[in-house]
Amino acid sequence: MSEIRVDLEALEHDPGKRIPISRYDVNDRDSVRRRYIELGPCQPKNHDFKYRDIGGRPRRFCPVWFKENKWLEYSVEKGVAFCFICYLFKDRTKCPGGDTFVNGGWRNWHLKSRLKKHIGGVTSAHAEAQEKYDRFTTPRTSIRESFASNTTEYKALYVLRLTWTLKCLRFLLRQGLAFRGHDESEESLNKGNFLELLNWLAGNFDEVDKVVLRNAPQNCKMACHEIQHELIKCCAQETTKLVIEELGGQHFTIPADESADVYQNEQLPVCLRYVDKKGRAVVRFLGIAHVEDTSALTLKAAVEHMLMKYNLTLEMVRGQGYDGASNMKGNANGLKKLIIDESPYAYYVHCFAHQLQLTLVAVAKESGDCTCNSCKKMRMLRMAQAEELIDALELEKVETGRGLNQEMGLGRPCDTRWGSHYKTVMHVISMYPAIRLCIHAHLMQEIFGYTEDLSRALQKKDQDIVNAMELVDLTKFHLQCLREEEGWNGFLERVTSFCVKYNIKVVDMEGPYYPVGRPKRGFYNGAMNYHRLHATRELNDRFDEVNTELLSCMAAFSPLNSFAAYDQVKLVTLATKFYPKDFTTEELSKLPWQLTMYISHVRRDERFKNLKNLCELSVKLVETEKDDQYHVVYKLLKLVLILPVATASVERVFSTMNFVKNKQRNKMGDQYLNNCLVTFIEREFFSQVKDQDIINLFQQGDRRVIL
Repeated sequence: MSEIRVDLEALEHDPGKRIPISRYDVNDRDSVRRRYIELGPCQPKNHDFKYRDIGGRPRRFCPVWFKENKWLEYSVEKGVAFCFICYLFKDRTKCPGGDTFVNGGWRNWHLKSRLKKHIGGVTSAHAEAQEKYDRFTTPRTSIRESFASNTTEYKALYVLRLTWTLKCLRFLLRQGLAFRGHDESEESLNKGNFLELLNWLAGNFDEVDKVVLRNAPQNCKMACHEIQHELIKCCAQETTKLVIEELGGQHFTIPADESADVYQNEQLPVCLRYVDKKGRAVVRFLGIAHVEDTSALTLKAAVEHMLMKYNLTLEMVRGQGYDGASNMKGNANGLKKLIIDESPYAYYVHCFAHQLQLTLVAVAKESGDCTCNSCKKMRMLRMAQAEELIDALELEKVETGRGLNQEMGLGRPCDTRWGSHYKTVMHVISMYPAIRLCIHAHLMQEIFGYTEDLSRALQKKDQDIVNAMELVDLTKFHLQCLREEEGWNGFLERVTSFCVKYNIKVVDMEGPYYPVGRPKRGFYNGAMNYHRLHATRELNDRFDEVNTELLSCMAAFSPLNSFAAYDQVKLVTLATKFYPKDFTTEELSKLPWQLTMYISHVRRDERFKNLKNLCELSVKLVETEKDDQYHVVYKLLKLVLILPVATASVERVFSTMNFVKNKQRNKMGDQYLNNCLVTFIEREFFSQVKDQDIINLFQQGDRRVIL
């Protein structure tokens, strides 16, 4: 059987998908073992373990066995159990035919005694594998350590050297800066950010200079690229570990999207949205994966692989948030459908901010493009703007002071950059009031002005879907008012006033309109009225993809106006119809009376008055410790809160990716990019990671100096 060369970052965590250790190249096996030890046994404790009929009775794997047997792991792919220790170190010649926990897997759930039988006595194959595992993970007992001559003082200097290297790396990671230089030789005047920072510290602090660079042993400087990469990897792993600890095994949703980086590699960032211990709905960055293509099957495999690394499964997903691409939201073969097949309660929500942007782009395209490549005409417009400002200053119509009245740039609107159209129109009206197509500009300003606040609100990390739908309805109402006669006439009065102020001819909106290049016969009347109708129609067309019954039930949690929308029947329906697997029979029986007590309590409590949304309600329940008192109600509220509203967090990952992996750093490897992004985006958690924890994880690798 041929041996396999390995990509350590692509190793399967699910034991049912693993390749036997014996099939790896001999020189790679220890590296593979170390990587699997880093990942730990595959123990998806919150997975919904399937029942199987054994002797006429339904039986399934019991997750408490993980606590009783640290070596036990479970394959979600095959639905069987394996031994982690024996997979790594079992001698193939020992106990032939007794490889159930290594090859095929064990699934006789009615025979728990089989677990003890597998462990056996002191001479069993499992006991020998455990002894090898202990020696492998405890370097002090190794032969190499026995012959090592490293003194206590040498080890202390090594730790200091490693610590200062780590401090430099942590600073650069937090700032998203590059590490290497184009020329890192001794003669170079710029050796790159890392070496220059380390040199600066050595030049200013004697305690640093004594242990690093020229005062360090030639074979133990701890500053080469490989050491940097391994330390960065440890930083990312410890940061993600804190994210998973905060998640705490509860349900979550996955906002995700795919985009190409600066090197034209397709990247798939995956985030987790969940409720933290303080009751806040948070979105955390889990990681980014390079995908060979953007087919739904490839994307699903990438998401599943990333989740499985942290003992998370698709069955724990309770919501999906993507854009409107067919490979993501397709009802037949899209990523949405593939995940719903495995987790029926992973409800899909088309990113609200993306839907709004599609609406605004469609409306903006109704207005003709305005381009100017003439330097002479641009100079004339700037001169007109300067003259207008001078006149305003002389008449004291504008304030003066530092930073005021500066020349603004005219940003280019982009279909994928949220809010860019509104900023462009605002700058056009402010900078170039002499432009004659003012009614188009003011109409776009009016529409984009109403939707700008909605766009910003939808991009908040703690936004909940009920409040988002209320904001959408409010925006529709204001645009509907603009369509009506009173609103439209008021708008025309403002445009007319603007035209009079800048000596622009006022067009008769009820007069005949003759299309350019067309005969005057069959002219149109009131053609501009179409634009005021188009925006609302686009909003109605776009925001119709969420299950209306689901939203109606969720809206019953709203705390506005002293919980005026509360409806116990809808909340019970929400639990029994939309999330039945997340509640036990006992919890469902408790829910009605808990809801009755809950609503009476919060309506009487002054602390629950003036709450604006579900996020504030959740935080207040935790602060007042009512989340424990009404634990079933709070559990239902958390399921509502985690439903994604927008993929703004994913879009921020793309922006960060283009900042970290730029044209000067376009050859970054995929894992290196992932590690840099995790530490940069999740700076809150990265700052909580202790240096000692990173060093301990680093020392678990193949090191010359054993601490």
